[in-house]
Amino acid sequence: MPQRELFVFGHLSGGFVPAGRLVLTEEKEVIASSFAYGTRYLDRPDGFELDPVSLSLADRQLVRGAEIFPANQLTQFGGIRDAAPDAWGRRVLEAERKVPANSLTEAEYLLGAGSDRVGALDVRASLKSSERPGASSVQSLGYILEAAERIEQGLPVPARLADVFGAGTGAGGARPKASVRDENGLLWLAKFPTEGDTFSVADAECFTLKLAKLAGLTVPEVKVLDIGGKSVMMIRRFDRYWQAAGAQVDAGVELYETLPGERRDEQRLPFVSGLTLVGCDEFESRLKGYGDLARSVRAHAHPTLTRANNEELFGRMVFNIFVSNDDDHLRNHGFVRDPRLPGWRLSPLYDVVPRPGVAFERYLHLQVGKQGKLATLDNAMSAYSAFVPQRTTAVAILGRIWGELRQWKARFEGMGSTGKLLDRLSPAFRDLSDICSPALESEIRRGGG
Repeated sequence: MPQRELFVFGHLSGGFVPAGRLVLTEEKEVIASSFAYGTRYLDRPDGFELDPVSLSLADRQLVRGAEIFPANQLTQFGGIRDAAPDAWGRRVLEAERKVPANSLTEAEYLLGAGSDRVGALDVRASLKSSERPGASSVQSLGYILEAAERIEQGLPVPARLADVFGAGTGAGGARPKASVRDENGLLWLAKFPTEGDTFSVADAECFTLKLAKLAGLTVPEVKVLDIGGKSVMMIRRFDRYWQAAGAQVDAGVELYETLPGERRDEQRLPFVSGLTLVGCDEFESRLKGYGDLARSVRAHAHPTLTRANNEELFGRMVFNIFVSNDDDHLRNHGFVRDPRLPGWRLSPLYDVVPRPGVAFERYLHLQVGKQGKLATLDNAMSAYSAFVPQRTTAVAILGRIWGELRQWKARFEGMGSTGKLLDRLSPAFRDLSDICSPALESEIRRGGG
């Protein structure tokens, strides 16, 4: 069977350094993988683990000189798979190379994502291959949007619009998007509208994430830009931060809120998806739930953050129930490695869009509680002990989230929402009585309203 040897680089304080050798065995898809850490990388105290489940560095002597295989009989290493382009990035790469959909090997997709991909990894054909930055300037958004529309329609992309090939290949998800830098050098992910949108998804996502922040959840900076009359959602890349050489960011500062200046250089945070931390593949993920994420937090997040991360995770599940966000699959939950700990922690919230519906009973993608994926607060409370030790804490979280979401229309109006968008999204936002029993509603109103 054909094998392909690739080299994985990790971004440390001085830039990219070789981390190890990846071997992929592929036919039409990857059927096996192996990885060996480089000895020089293992000798570096700042060398981080590429995958906390399959490529742990808890015992560096154990992995020194070893050929490592993915855990749980998986065919790929999740932490490296997360550095590959997802659905949209693959379409961009295919358009650049003028080849049919899904016709490239996984090795070619990994290599094609460029050096501005998510997280702190790069994948190259050889140890001598150079870095390939891919982000464009924010001033080129109009051209990138035009190119993205042509790719979505299956049309060729002319040379004058070629910026999309570098900016879009490292992006994840299925919607058109690209990485761009603003005038200050900050890296943002720009998310474009699609032909099938029935409302302004950019405004809906931006306002909803701002609402989540008001409800006490961790959210990076978001905004909406008007590009040629079309709304483009901008979310600051939380896998990047700014730090002066030899200095350390204060423990009380969120890394994703740091800014350029004062001789600060851009640094990268290692990133893995919830899919990686749970240790399963895409097919198995449909059977997983928030409880699996909570167990993974206890197993792999830094011990000082276990409780706070699981409280936040419970809050995110509750928020998704209220706004009918059923695109909450494991790839839409992430973890970053904080170098100050050092260790893994829940990433800021991303990819939350209300989904209007008419059905009274609704379901999330992930399992919620003892009633499976049923999107009710009673179902969430049936499994609260997986996240927080005390019921009163769980009820207080419900009350906090509800306290903000019950005034969502006023909040959205204050953010600049149109009446048309409010009307379109109204079926997505649930009233408290729609998603919990009278007894639990009374408990929430007494303790958290």
